[in-house]
Amino acid sequence: MNPEDIRAVFGMEPAAAVAYLKQKGYAISWDWQDMLDDAHATAFTVAKVAKMDILSDIYSAVEKALKNGETFEQFSRQLTPVLQSKGWWGRQEQFNPDTGDIQSVQLGSPRRLETIYLTNMQSAYMAGRYAQMVDSIDTHPYWEYVAINDSRTRETHRLMHGHVYAATDPIWNSMYPPLDYRCRCRVKPLSESRGADRVLPSPKLETQTVDIGSNPFTGEARYAQRTGLRIGGKFVAPSPGFNSNQGKAMNSRMARIATEKAQAMPPEIARTGMKDLTGNNQFKQGLSLSQAAWGWVMKLLGKDR
Repeated sequence: MNPEDIRAVFGMEPAAAVAYLKQKGYAISWDWQDMLDDAHATAFTVAKVAKMDILSDIYSAVEKALKNGETFEQFSRQLTPVLQSKGWWGRQEQFNPDTGDIQSVQLGSPRRLETIYLTNMQSAYMAGRYAQMVDSIDTHPYWEYVAINDSRTRETHRLMHGHVYAATDPIWNSMYPPLDYRCRCRVKPLSESRGADRVLPSPKLETQTVDIGSNPFTGEARYAQRTGLRIGGKFVAPSPGFNSNQGKAMNSRMARIATEKAQAMPPEIARTGMKDLTGNNQFKQGLSLSQAAWGWVMKLLGKDR
């Protein structure tokens, strides 16, 4: 799905998606298992990239593609020679910084660039879409899960298609797309008149801990969580590593940063800023402050918890 298709489906310009990408830092990682779930909302990473300049090149290419609505072909045509000139291409023997061993690994390839492009585009657009939908909860209090429903649609994603839940339902903490690599699902907001008769009761959520494979060099066992629901007896949940609503994770991080900055300000200035923030739907939906920080906010505003 290219950015043009995403904008057509979501009805949004890329500004919110770019804002999501820009708030991320960089993180060097060797295996995809190194960074799971909420970690992806705060750091941009590509497995097997051990040099910051190469990670920066890939990040810049993704950001440019988001801003300009570039197709994958345009993205790949511009980025491929950059990565090839720096030696990050093909199968090579590479030093694994986690173990100190030499490992044969697949670096850049057309397939890897397509996965990087699609995953980051979908994550960024869905995080931006989340921010927009949270802003309209007062007028559109229900959300509907929408799958593409073609031959490439995963069965579990198809089972979620058409399910409507309250926008504030805990199900969206984990069952908010993308739920896997190359996931094309989305969430559509519904007004009271369109959603009230279709909304489903909040489902019983189930969390499973799954084995995601041992580190082949250290033997360390690695696990990830999947939180989902039962539909027709089948467990429906995100794939390992996607057990997070990245839009909400982004809001949580921004709420924490805003609160930390406010604590360093004179009380009268901090009070004005926090009053505006706590009345903001994005802040309320993304709120995950520590008990101490939340206590400071309530004391500052003269409110009981």
